[in-house]
Amino acid sequence: MFGIPSLHAVAAIFATVCMFVAFARGKMPVEIVSLCTIATIAIGLYLFPLANRRPEDGLALAFSGFGHYALVTICALMIMGRGLVVTGALEPLVRVLEKLWRINRWFGLLATLLLAFGLSTMVNDTPVLVLLIPVLVQLAARGGMASSKTLIPVNAAVLIGGMATTIGTSTNLLVVSIASDLGLPPMSVFHFTPLVLTAGLIALPYLWLVMPRLLRDNSVVVTHEPRKFRAIMRIGGGSGFIGRRTSDFGRALPTEFSLLDPADRPVAVNDRLAVIGTHPALEEATRSLGAELAPAWLMARIAGEAKQLREDLVVGELAVTADSRLVGRTIPTSGIADLYGVAVLGVDFAPRRWDTSEQDPDHTPLAEGDVLLVYGLPGRLREFGNGDALLTLDGIKEVPRRAKALLALGIMIGSVGMASLGFLPIAIAALGGAIAMFVTGCVRFDRIGRALSAKVIVLVAASIAVGKVVLETGAADWLGSVLAMGLQVLPPAGILAAIMVFVTLLTNFASNATAASVGTPIAFSIAQQLELPPEPLVLAVLFGCNLCYATPVAYQTNMLIMAEGNYVFKDYVRTGVPLVAIMIVTLSVLLVIHYGL
Repeated sequence: MFGIPSLHAVAAIFATVCMFVAFARGKMPVEIVSLCTIATIAIGLYLFPLANRRPEDGLALAFSGFGHYALVTICALMIMGRGLVVTGALEPLVRVLEKLWRINRWFGLLATLLLAFGLSTMVNDTPVLVLLIPVLVQLAARGGMASSKTLIPVNAAVLIGGMATTIGTSTNLLVVSIASDLGLPPMSVFHFTPLVLTAGLIALPYLWLVMPRLLRDNSVVVTHEPRKFRAIMRIGGGSGFIGRRTSDFGRALPTEFSLLDPADRPVAVNDRLAVIGTHPALEEATRSLGAELAPAWLMARIAGEAKQLREDLVVGELAVTADSRLVGRTIPTSGIADLYGVAVLGVDFAPRRWDTSEQDPDHTPLAEGDVLLVYGLPGRLREFGNGDALLTLDGIKEVPRRAKALLALGIMIGSVGMASLGFLPIAIAALGGAIAMFVTGCVRFDRIGRALSAKVIVLVAASIAVGKVVLETGAADWLGSVLAMGLQVLPPAGILAAIMVFVTLLTNFASNATAASVGTPIAFSIAQQLELPPEPLVLAVLFGCNLCYATPVAYQTNMLIMAEGNYVFKDYVRTGVPLVAIMIVTLSVLLVIHYGL
């Protein structure tokens, strides 16, 4: 029989509920709610300290999350994930994926789901999805499956993959660290991976064959074609096509790319081929053919300056205005390279009064409305735009530092490997990997703000503080007693399923990090009162925190795909609730079997 909770416990429960409500309503930013929660705990415990504690102890508890090793680990993993993105280390996998989609769209979807699952076990969910979204949207535009039918299934695969390892998501690390603080032995990186892999395989047919059919085709009619730039491709000495004929290019050429000269002829070093294609297609073709879109000396000079200044290179689309001095001049006669130190990779010519099918970007005078694809340092592009009265379109995009792609991948694999084999704690391995990313230049230290998420940092810190206050005020024991009374009549599988349902409801309508911080100590208390091993109950909390498929506000990746897929709230409910049910039933049974309950 449970008694009356203490005033501190009631206050802790009330503060937690208020935080849940604030997250669910979404009227205030997550960062503000998190900081207000930390401030409330700090002020409350300072003015009304716990029994036998000093007021300063309350301040230490409230702010302990900012110095917790779980937060350090999460930040380090975000930095390493950023390193994989900015170096383009994952691009080869994405290019293979595009080829599979061209063979068969259902086979391509299956491959995408498996790839998303695999990548998210080691890399934070958000960068994986950010990498895949443009691929799926682009494939849909080329006649593949509508992105509204693929984004929710792929997002679900990412979330399931992130559940498979202790480093898959920040929530996993949070649950494992809180459980470790409560006395549970540390879990290795792949401690519960077999359970999630089995559940993922059972859920895979639903993701692959059922989910897309439950979603409508929300495709928006595209009113304009993507820009196609005419360019001169210069064949380098290292090209594998030297001595072969242009007809041999075949599959090396992307879909939205073509040669302007239809004549079949042998290829020699320094050959100049007139081509046309979209920006991504031009990039892919240059990599495949070992070519450059600007003179080699200019590209080398730009790369050397970027290395000397330790800045990232960018590509931008700049439109020629009526006031520009470039009107009536060609690219070579305009002196752009000498004046501004940038390279014009291609030109999308505005309509002319004459036939434009044979236009050569090096010999055709520029006119108002032409769009230049320009490569160089950010400051140089700004100088070019301001100096020659150009209008910047579609923003400026960073060029991946592909020379460091293998290095970044090696650092990530090495860090994860050291932690998974038990040579180093995950906090030390991740921190070492992040430092290696900085030292080797895979991630610029002055760009660390792009790698770290302030929202995640304050949310994790607040969640750790809430978890500790719920535990130390006795609120966890009291709530555990209440739940234990209702759960003691259930079999072990029912207990695990009930805990998962409870945490899943919290994570879909509030914050998964907060649900983890509250649910973990409650699971410990229930395990003690029902005389069950705590580990399966803690894993039930961890799994429940990751079953965030049923609402768009449950996780940031759900919101990320909402606009791209033109989704409405009921799309998530329609597809997410059956998946939640499948995962809860499967994982509950697997936990019972694995732990012999």
